[in-house]
Amino acid sequence: MAYEQLIVERDGDVAVVRLNNPSKLNALSETMTSELNAALEELAADEAVRAIVLTGEGRGFCSGADLGDIDGAGSEGDVAPSELLENGYAKAARLLATAAKPVIAEVNGVAAGAGMALALACDLRLASDAAWFTMGFVRIGLAPDSGAAYFLPRIVGAARALELSITGDRVDAARAEEIGLVNRVVAAERLHDETMELAARLAAMPTAAIALTKSLLRDTSTLSLDETLTVEGRVQDEAALTADHREGVRAFLEKREPRFEGR
Repeated sequence: MAYEQLIVERDGDVAVVRLNNPSKLNALSETMTSELNAALEELAADEAVRAIVLTGEGRGFCSGADLGDIDGAGSEGDVAPSELLENGYAKAARLLATAAKPVIAEVNGVAAGAGMALALACDLRLASDAAWFTMGFVRIGLAPDSGAAYFLPRIVGAARALELSITGDRVDAARAEEIGLVNRVVAAERLHDETMELAARLAAMPTAAIALTKSLLRDTSTLSLDETLTVEGRVQDEAALTADHREGVRAFLEKREPRFEGR
């Protein structure tokens, strides 16, 4: 499929989705958001794709919403922001978080507002040493959206999430790693290679189990211990029926490396 503001490439069983409007630091226009959602839906359903990398073209990851697209949103007679979100950024966040395969954000530059939210919705975040983050919403008189209010406190804790949200302060890569906002900071010239190495490693793992683990940790985040133990048992029943589990056990008994297929 041809895109105007998106580049989708395949490297073996890893798909790389690149936001592509570098002159605006990959601000999320209506076109880009629609194309991103379509691509994520397609990749999520493609069994040949076993890991997804999300990054930006040029020197930015994503500078947030393209304000030229949303100027005046919420005014009388205009479409409510909630409607725009549901079919746009919120949908993208949901697709990233619920994809039944690992998703890595390769944060190569600024990640602001909804752009930061997209990075938060990914399973893992690798950042360039030149990257920086800001919630940004408060700077234009808005509250967090695009899943940021869900992901940020779970990643950095409630107190720090509130601080970042109400100050809009800029967080550089070193500080982002220190507070757990990103998993790893990498020299800019090595970022893509290291991201792809991690993506390939995850793609070779039992991705069915990874998908179950993603949903398990998401669903049990607000449950009691007893409720969590029950859900763990139910999920483990499902995992035990996968071909990857059988292969993992056989490989262990035969003292060889497993060959997982993601099912």
